[in-house]
Amino acid sequence: MTCVTSKDGTSIGYQRAGAGPAVLLVGGGLDDGSENEALVPELARNFTVFNYARRGRGDSGDTLPYAVAREIEDIDALISEAGGSAHLFGASSGGALALEAAAAGLAVDRIAVYEVPYMDNDVAAEQWSEYVGRLTAALADGQRGDALELFMRLAGSSDEDIAGARASSFWPSLEALAPTLAYDAACLGDGRPPVTRLATITQPALVATGGIPDPQLGGLQPGFFDAAADAIAAALPTAERRIIEGQTHVADPKVLAGVLEQFFTP
Repeated sequence: MTCVTSKDGTSIGYQRAGAGPAVLLVGGGLDDGSENEALVPELARNFTVFNYARRGRGDSGDTLPYAVAREIEDIDALISEAGGSAHLFGASSGGALALEAAAAGLAVDRIAVYEVPYMDNDVAAEQWSEYVGRLTAALADGQRGDALELFMRLAGSSDEDIAGARASSFWPSLEALAPTLAYDAACLGDGRPPVTRLATITQPALVATGGIPDPQLGGLQPGFFDAAADAIAAALPTAERRIIEGQTHVADPKVLAGVLEQFFTP
């Protein structure tokens, strides 16, 4: 990985591949950039792709105290590295961060988001608030495993699923990323779509969801991501709402790349 220095001095690690217009990939929860790795070669045929590890993850540093504004500055530093402007693609909570970056006035050309987990009703928002409170307490006590368990239960993992994860070889790597769950929570705010800020985004935007519920996210209400996407699209001045048939929360990179290539090439 190559590194760029953000405004507060934090080193942000990124992978660069391909040639053409710049596309910056923004990962979601518990992702150190690995989740988008398979998307890089697919997009690199027509774009210069920047896949980075958000602060506190992978090869990137972390400067406390955390603020969403610092993550927006990280994206700004990467956009500068890309030549001064870039398309953005954000998956899951990374989509919320990408939208915040565009709303903050960064030099974003087009923006695409996939299955952003905003809440569209009072019940879900109340559950989110309870989760954030318990997550904050667990991390303050240094209970990273408990923080991960809270996140898994929010998504609907069973006791058996959690026990299996705790016994797995990848659990320590997840615990290393556990503090960043608070960062994703901050990006999502109170859980509701920030309609006032979204209304300031003038760039063309693609708001996408998959056509198949993800069995690993069975704790979410049916149609959760579709309802959130509908609310986002309604708030954005220039938005295209799309369902990518046959895809779950982690979309097939070849299929997703085809959709993004079409959208990023007007």
